[in-house]
Amino acid sequence: MHARNSAEGVFTRTMTKILIVFHSQSGNTEKMARAVADGARGIADTEVLLVRAQDASLGDLLDADGIAIGTPENFGYMSGMVKDFFDRTYYPAQEKVFRKPYVVFISAGNDGEGALRSVERIAQGYKFKKVYDPVISRGTVTEEDLARCRELGSILAAGCRERIY
Repeated sequence: MHARNSAEGVFTRTMTKILIVFHSQSGNTEKMARAVADGARGIADTEVLLVRAQDASLGDLLDADGIAIGTPENFGYMSGMVKDFFDRTYYPAQEKVFRKPYVVFISAGNDGEGALRSVERIAQGYKFKKVYDPVISRGTVTEEDLARCRELGSILAAGCRERIY
């Protein structure tokens, strides 16, 4: 992001803000969230807010330049806490988050597709803009999954920083 210094008539870079909202019971989705955060922090001038879904607020969402959403797959759906975040912010965020860049990461016991569909359907209602393929870890979270999460975070942050999205 850039801001104009009116006294000098020049542009200066301001911090890019990335919000990572997640829920985790087993710890798998939290590992993935921390990897997404590490990837985002690797991009210069990036501030990362890593927050559990039950603690995430409308203000967090509105202040962010981009959002990463992490959920376990529960009964073929996103976690209840991630759904609760969406429920609490949906109407107040309307028309304020148009085309906000987002990415998704999922810790799945099965294929993760149901959880992904549920997140993407709600994101479409917000009119978020999906900017990268989701990371779905099936079973035990591997180092390869975590590397893909770091890449996810860095791509989201770099694209927001350069205003590509």
